[in-house]
Amino acid sequence: MKSTLNALLAGLLFGAGLIVSGMVNPAKVIGFLDLTGQWDPSLALVMASAISLSWLGVRLAARRSDPACPTDAPARPIDKPLVLGSIVFGIGWGVSGFCPGPAVVATGNLYWPALVVVLGMLPGLAVAGMFQAAQRD
Repeated sequence: MKSTLNALLAGLLFGAGLIVSGMVNPAKVIGFLDLTGQWDPSLALVMASAISLSWLGVRLAARRSDPACPTDAPARPIDKPLVLGSIVFGIGWGVSGFCPGPAVVATGNLYWPALVVVLGMLPGLAVAGMFQAAQRD
Protein backbone atom coordinates (compact mmCIF):
# COMPACT_ATOMS: atom_id res chain seq x y z
CA MET A 1 0.00 0.00 0.00
CA LYS A 2 2.82 2.38 0.91
CA SER A 3 4.59 1.90 -2.44
CA THR A 4 1.32 2.49 -4.31
CA LEU A 5 0.75 5.72 -2.42
CA ASN A 6 4.35 6.80 -3.08
CA ALA A 7 3.90 6.05 -6.80
CA LEU A 8 0.66 8.04 -6.86
CA LEU A 9 2.29 11.01 -5.14
CA ALA A 10 5.30 10.86 -7.47
CA GLY A 11 2.98 10.74 -10.49
CA LEU A 12 0.97 13.71 -9.24
CA LEU A 13 4.15 15.68 -8.60
CA PHE A 14 5.46 14.77 -12.07
CA GLY A 15 2.18 15.83 -13.70
CA ALA A 16 2.10 19.10 -11.77
CA GLY A 17 5.68 19.79 -12.83
CA LEU A 18 4.77 19.18 -16.46
CA ILE A 19 1.86 21.60 -16.22
CA VAL A 20 3.83 24.32 -14.40
CA SER A 21 6.78 24.06 -16.81
CA GLY A 22 4.56 24.30 -19.89
CA MET A 23 5.50 20.86 -21.20
CA VAL A 24 1.83 20.07 -21.87
CA ASN A 25 1.66 22.96 -24.34
CA PRO A 26 2.65 21.62 -27.79
CA ALA A 27 3.44 25.13 -29.07
CA LYS A 28 6.04 25.56 -26.31
CA VAL A 29 7.60 22.18 -27.05
CA ILE A 30 7.70 22.80 -30.81
CA GLY A 31 9.23 26.22 -30.09
CA PHE A 32 11.98 24.43 -28.17
CA LEU A 33 12.56 21.98 -31.02
CA ASP A 34 12.60 24.73 -33.69
CA LEU A 35 16.31 25.49 -33.72
CA THR A 36 16.20 27.51 -36.96
CA GLY A 37 13.18 29.71 -36.16
CA GLN A 38 11.85 31.25 -32.97
CA TRP A 39 13.77 28.95 -30.62
CA ASP A 40 12.40 28.88 -27.05
CA PRO A 41 15.18 27.76 -24.67
CA SER A 42 12.97 27.67 -21.55
CA LEU A 43 12.45 23.92 -21.70
CA ALA A 44 16.22 23.42 -21.66
CA LEU A 45 16.13 24.94 -18.17
CA VAL A 46 13.34 22.53 -17.20
CA MET A 47 15.39 19.58 -18.46
CA ALA A 48 18.58 20.79 -16.76
CA SER A 49 16.69 21.19 -13.48
CA ALA A 50 15.14 17.73 -13.79
CA ILE A 51 18.47 16.09 -14.58
CA SER A 52 20.21 17.88 -11.70
CA LEU A 53 17.55 16.98 -9.15
CA SER A 54 17.41 13.38 -10.38
CA TRP A 55 21.20 13.08 -10.14
CA LEU A 56 21.08 14.47 -6.60
CA GLY A 57 18.28 12.07 -5.64
CA VAL A 58 20.16 9.05 -6.97
CA ARG A 59 23.33 10.11 -5.13
CA LEU A 60 21.41 10.54 -1.86
CA ALA A 61 19.61 7.20 -2.30
CA ALA A 62 22.92 5.45 -2.96
CA ARG A 63 24.22 6.64 0.43
CA ARG A 64 21.42 4.87 2.29
CA SER A 65 22.32 1.56 3.88
CA ASP A 66 19.13 -0.02 2.55
CA PRO A 67 17.94 1.98 -0.47
CA ALA A 68 14.28 1.63 -1.40
CA CYS A 69 15.27 0.96 -4.99
CA PRO A 70 18.54 -0.14 -6.54
CA THR A 71 20.72 2.67 -7.82
CA ASP A 72 23.13 0.47 -9.73
CA ALA A 73 20.90 -0.37 -12.70
CA PRO A 74 22.87 -1.95 -15.54
CA ALA A 75 23.71 0.32 -18.45
CA ARG A 76 22.00 -0.56 -21.70
CA PRO A 77 24.26 -0.89 -24.73
CA ILE A 78 23.67 1.45 -27.64
CA ASP A 79 22.22 -0.98 -30.17
CA LYS A 80 19.99 -0.90 -33.24
CA PRO A 81 16.65 -1.15 -31.37
CA LEU A 82 17.67 1.69 -29.03
CA VAL A 83 18.72 3.96 -31.91
CA LEU A 84 15.64 3.18 -34.03
CA GLY A 85 13.33 3.63 -31.05
CA SER A 86 14.95 6.96 -30.24
CA ILE A 87 14.48 8.14 -33.81
CA VAL A 88 10.80 7.14 -33.86
CA PHE A 89 10.29 8.76 -30.45
CA GLY A 90 11.92 11.99 -31.62
CA ILE A 91 9.90 12.13 -34.82
CA GLY A 92 6.67 11.58 -32.90
CA TRP A 93 7.60 14.21 -30.34
CA GLY A 94 8.55 16.74 -33.01
CA VAL A 95 5.48 16.16 -35.18
CA SER A 96 2.93 16.12 -32.37
CA GLY A 97 4.61 18.44 -29.88
CA PHE A 98 3.90 15.90 -27.16
CA CYS A 99 6.21 13.65 -25.22
CA PRO A 100 4.27 10.65 -23.79
CA GLY A 101 4.09 11.96 -20.20
CA PRO A 102 2.77 15.40 -21.11
CA ALA A 103 0.35 13.81 -23.59
CA VAL A 104 -1.18 11.71 -20.81
CA VAL A 105 -1.39 14.77 -18.51
CA ALA A 106 -3.01 16.88 -21.24
CA THR A 107 -5.46 14.04 -21.96
CA GLY A 108 -6.48 14.27 -18.32
CA ASN A 109 -7.31 17.93 -19.04
CA LEU A 110 -9.54 16.72 -21.91
CA TYR A 111 -7.32 18.36 -24.52
CA TRP A 112 -8.41 16.46 -27.64
CA PRO A 113 -5.12 16.73 -29.62
CA ALA A 114 -3.40 14.99 -26.71
CA LEU A 115 -6.05 12.28 -26.76
CA VAL A 116 -5.25 11.69 -30.45
CA VAL A 117 -1.55 11.37 -29.60
CA VAL A 118 -2.25 8.92 -26.75
CA LEU A 119 -4.52 6.83 -28.97
CA GLY A 120 -1.76 6.83 -31.59
CA MET A 121 0.79 5.68 -29.01
CA LEU A 122 -1.20 2.57 -28.13
CA PRO A 123 -0.58 0.67 -31.41
CA GLY A 124 3.07 1.70 -31.23
CA LEU A 125 3.35 0.31 -27.71
CA ALA A 126 1.71 -2.93 -28.85
CA VAL A 127 4.13 -3.30 -31.78
CA ALA A 128 7.12 -2.53 -29.53
CA GLY A 129 5.90 -5.16 -27.06
CA MET A 130 5.66 -7.74 -29.84
CA PHE A 131 9.22 -6.95 -30.99
CA GLN A 132 10.54 -7.25 -27.44
CA ALA A 133 8.72 -10.54 -26.91
CA ALA A 134 10.13 -11.89 -30.20
CA GLN A 135 13.66 -10.89 -29.16
CA ARG A 136 13.32 -12.74 -25.83
CA ASP A 137 12.20 -15.96 -27.55
